[in-house]
Amino acid sequence: MNVRQPTSLTTVRSLATLTCVVALLPIGMGSLVTTMKAGMAFADWPSSDGQNMLLYPWFSDFRSNPEKFVEHGHRLAGMLIGFVALILAVAGWRTGPGWVRRFTTGILLAVIAQGMLGGARVLLDAQVMAMTHSLTGALFFSGCVLFRTLLIQNWSLWIRQPESRLGTVAFAASACFPVVVLMQYALGGALRHLHLLRTEHALGAVVVLLMGSVTATRLLISGHHLLRICGLLIASSLSLQLLLGLGAMMTRFGYADIGYVAVVGSLEQAIVCSLHTVVGMFLFASASITSLAVCGLYHSGALKAVHAEISGAPVSTGRSAV
Repeated sequence: MNVRQPTSLTTVRSLATLTCVVALLPIGMGSLVTTMKAGMAFADWPSSDGQNMLLYPWFSDFRSNPEKFVEHGHRLAGMLIGFVALILAVAGWRTGPGWVRRFTTGILLAVIAQGMLGGARVLLDAQVMAMTHSLTGALFFSGCVLFRTLLIQNWSLWIRQPESRLGTVAFAASACFPVVVLMQYALGGALRHLHLLRTEHALGAVVVLLMGSVTATRLLISGHHLLRICGLLIASSLSLQLLLGLGAMMTRFGYADIGYVAVVGSLEQAIVCSLHTVVGMFLFASASITSLAVCGLYHSGALKAVHAEISGAPVSTGRSAV
């Protein structure tokens, strides 16, 4: 994937970074809303208890009604990311080439769609829509991160640098890993929102752990700078997600062997379960960056071992590629 990087994209790069950071506000608040079961703190939308969203006395709920405080904070954060996405789209259309214009427009439309989906979840009081809202939130965040990744100045150079150690198995695992992570994220959403598929989610975690560990290991020992970065991203986010997953299960279901009893609505449950969802998005974004990188390298012809194995030609590195 050869994406040209005009020098005029400096503003777009800065705004793309800001978009990724600001996107964490509605994502984090939304995760807390789910953990605290505050999704229906308000029965109306886009108003809040019949008041204009911007005029609602938000801080008055901090102590008296934390559910409304968190839910309204989520709505305000959604408005903020919409404003930032609008500025990004304008900057993209003013200074960017065609692919930047399309990407920034897509981000803006995704924010609008995500807001409408969140509103429909409230108006219809549907947990399935709440789960879908979380899943599309992960897709949106990953899309923002991918866009910022494509704007890296050295990206076009990195994806043309040859790599001879990565073989077809590792290539396929790296390319497909985002699909596996997204499926596991959906299983986690079913457990959080619908109280279903607990065993399937646990089994899915094992699959993600094994596939992610193998993928990260192969990337870390590769001779390519970009792939080593991807391996580090997967290894760090996967390790943290595993620890948070164990903590989420403990704070939600307890652990009788050590006498720990889960308390619904406890502070540790709210923090750990919410972080588990957010870090899951980071893992999905890391997997998506990795897939983008290996597919870009393959498209540019830089994956020598993969092309050699597919064509049946001998690998010239003198060592086996996995």
